[in-house]
Amino acid sequence: MEKIALITDSSCDLPKEILIENNIEIIPLQVIYSNGEFKDGVNITPEEVAQNLDREIPKTSMPSPSDVLEKINKLKQDGYTHCLILTISSGLSGTYNMVKMVTSEISDMVIEVIDSKILSLGLGLLVLQASKMIKEKLSFDEIISRINQLKEEVKGFFIVDTLEYLKKGGRIGRVTAAIGSLLSIKPIISVDENGKYYTFNKARGKNQALDRMLDELRAVINNKKYIVGIPHACVKEEALKFAEKVKSLGNIQEIIIGQISPALLVHSGPGLIGLVFLPM
Repeated sequence: MEKIALITDSSCDLPKEILIENNIEIIPLQVIYSNGEFKDGVNITPEEVAQNLDREIPKTSMPSPSDVLEKINKLKQDGYTHCLILTISSGLSGTYNMVKMVTSEISDMVIEVIDSKILSLGLGLLVLQASKMIKEKLSFDEIISRINQLKEEVKGFFIVDTLEYLKKGGRIGRVTAAIGSLLSIKPIISVDENGKYYTFNKARGKNQALDRMLDELRAVINNKKYIVGIPHACVKEEALKFAEKVKSLGNIQEIIIGQISPALLVHSGPGLIGLVFLPM
């Protein structure tokens, strides 16, 4: 009989209570300062990263291979026979390739590693759906097949207060860093089919940008029910206000508001707000 474990990385941005409730295991990304390394969300907080950005913009790195092995060995000891691992987009991090390499050496557990091609709560919503399927006793192969389908359906958009941090972190992708800041033109950033950033649209100012993101959800909602994620970087009040606008659309089954992880905040800076959604 299959006993299925579920692992993701700390970029999923699901609140801790949801992770615990749904038995979702986390492997942390790393935040690296000149005076030391920290495990994402374990011994460093997003607020600490934000407060120190003026002094030092740290580097980030994929999880430690030893953390991956330690997690899997513990799950094997707990009697798990199968393990599904969903990671941040391979277009933005080396995590997927590293986990594939590490797990390819393991022969006494059936392991599937899926590249989400997205990040933050886009990844989080996929992980949450996988956890529900495990609870519903779907087979390992059925879950893999369904998650690969849902990968094509999850959509995500975000805006940042400044492109400075994406540029410095080398994550700018096909986003134009020189967009007219004097005109308050905000790029609405999404991820392409390769899981890399690109400018999906542009808007004048933050409020118009949020409305444009909302239009994307409004356009697809029709008679389907959606689960929605609103990731943010230290702007919880803005996220809550945006959630009220999302609710007013109707057909929203659940809204998850999540503070982005320290590692993601390194690349966005404070002020990010996003919208991700997935049909149920």
